[in-house]
Amino acid sequence: MRTEPTMNLKAEYETDFYAWLNHSITLLRQGKLAEIDVDNLIGELESMGNEKRSELISRFIVLIAHLLKWQFQLQQLSLQWQEFEGKSWRKTIIEQRLQLENQLENNPSLKSYLVAAVNKAYPKAIKFATKETNLKASTFPTNCAYTIEQLLDYDFYPDPE
Repeated sequence: MRTEPTMNLKAEYETDFYAWLNHSITLLRQGKLAEIDVDNLIGELESMGNEKRSELISRFIVLIAHLLKWQFQLQQLSLQWQEFEGKSWRKTIIEQRLQLENQLENNPSLKSYLVAAVNKAYPKAIKFATKETNLKASTFPTNCAYTIEQLLDYDFYPDPE
């Protein structure tokens, strides 16, 4: 039979989250499930899941924006500055792929969310790329032209146009 958590625990959630968290962990370890602040615990667990999805989207925004810059601006900049090779873009692309790989290794169930994450990230990636390149949004494809496999492939760089 579940009873309501003590008012102290609910108040603690509002006034000192870290103390609430540690108190909740202690209660769980002691098996005192009836004393747990279930409503707030559920909310925090849901929030953790949302943060994982948000991080995935954020990584894709940066990755896709840099792939777009690579594809649609690299050639132009290389003609302007012969020494320009897009090294900083390559570093960012590699970093985002490493972070995505790490996130998917630690949270394999996020793989089922990849297509949705790319679809959410793409419009923001276009916005990012247009702000950094001064290219018009119409320069870029309406929908992401890169597959999930290409996005995660360390050897994939789109051909410059």
